[in-house]
Amino acid sequence: MKLATLKQGGRDGTLVVVSRDLKRCVPVPSIARTLQAALDEWQSCQPQLRQVYEALNSGAVESQPFDQAACASPLPRAYQWADGSAYINHVELVRKARNAEMPPSFYTDPLMYQGGSDSFIGPRDAVLADESWGIDFEAEVSVVTGDVPMGATPAEAAKAIRLVMLVNDVSLRNLIPNELAKGFGFFQSKPASAFSPVAVTPDELGEAWKDAKVHLPLVVHLNDKLFGKPEAGVDMTFDFGQLVAHVAKTRELEAGSIIGSGTVSNKQGGLWGSSIDHGGVGYCCLAEVRTYETIEQGKPSTPFMVDGDVVRIEMFDRDGRNVFGTIENRVAARKG
Repeated sequence: MKLATLKQGGRDGTLVVVSRDLKRCVPVPSIARTLQAALDEWQSCQPQLRQVYEALNSGAVESQPFDQAACASPLPRAYQWADGSAYINHVELVRKARNAEMPPSFYTDPLMYQGGSDSFIGPRDAVLADESWGIDFEAEVSVVTGDVPMGATPAEAAKAIRLVMLVNDVSLRNLIPNELAKGFGFFQSKPASAFSPVAVTPDELGEAWKDAKVHLPLVVHLNDKLFGKPEAGVDMTFDFGQLVAHVAKTRELEAGSIIGSGTVSNKQGGLWGSSIDHGGVGYCCLAEVRTYETIEQGKPSTPFMVDGDVVRIEMFDRDGRNVFGTIENRVAARKG
């Protein structure tokens, strides 16, 4: 099943059921006005939404064209947004860029930060930031949970996953070092994220959803040039069941909580991986390729994003069909 939120009907938008081919949609106010409302009453809403989804795909229900540009993030705001770093290759690279050591615990205990969730930008909205802040994209996979009890096991946590999405977790790299030096984590360096137009139930992914991971390439273009296509199911040290359980160790999670995978990153058979230009699967953020360039050349040659730059993030199934719709964020530079 595929669900989206249109930018209409108030701050939390209007829930629509989207056809498998992403061409048609149906508002469902009689079932749930918003996605959060559906998640709050998932046990009763899910069967009704699925019935609409099946009718939509068979052409048995009146529908309207689905416009991805009219979408907010599936949850325009959320009760919880916690982003992990499940791909250790990414952690090694970005820490190397800061000359920071890699603690042994990072290989056994997930690294995670709590992001701002009071508002997200839409999948086609601009990233408003000062160029001097070091604007970077981070292409990731994320999940939305139902209620998760405190102390849930990874297996129990995996069963609480309701939806899967993609996310552009925007980072302001030049602000990160000073924030982390204070010993209190990210804040200004992590502005609003953008999620894919469509959220899908895990069963919609078929065989690509296995062991609480998505086994498909995450495709990233920067200014229409292929930048990365790493496999999301490869080199993922912690699966989504483990990530959700990590968050739930000391607290309950409420329905509508979003948990991110961290930047998808493959070693590609080498120590750090390789860029598309060098025959590798590339990267899902600029920080990684800049560190790779520093290792190879002594300094980075790829700049951070500037005014007018556009990042496009997508995932296609093995038959080439777009699964989640397209995140396409353009930088709109501001000063100060």
